[in-house]
Amino acid sequence: MSTDGLSVDDGIRTLLLLMPRMVGRAKRLGVPAELRSLSLAPRHLSLLAYLLFDGSMTVNELAGRLEVAPATVSLMVGDLSRKGVLERREDEADRRRTIVSIADGHRDSIHEWLGHGAGAWRQALQPLTPEQRRMFVDTLLAYERALSG
Repeated sequence: MSTDGLSVDDGIRTLLLLMPRMVGRAKRLGVPAELRSLSLAPRHLSLLAYLLFDGSMTVNELAGRLEVAPATVSLMVGDLSRKGVLERREDEADRRRTIVSIADGHRDSIHEWLGHGAGAWRQALQPLTPEQRRMFVDTLLAYERALSG
């Protein structure tokens, strides 16, 4: 990797060319055959990624991480539960709470699918210092916010 600086315009040019290639490669990974008929949206992918990498959690925990209303997560969880992708169970400690997890029958295919992207991010982020990783993530978040208006 070059240690030379990069002008803002050169960085923009590089990223404008890079982002479509990255998205295209990510799309080519394809949804596993057993999940294709489920019409998964990007919001479903984020929900599945949290459950895959962080384990079971409540609807409210998922809502907080996804930055959406609990009602929105409840609808997504209900939809994916009916399709057999997710399992819901009562929290033994507090029966008012629902614990959500990936159904065992889909865990391997979801791991294979989302794990590839996670592995690529791990390879890209591993050589960076924690501070550099924070700057990179913060930059992507700032870009997302700027796109949102």
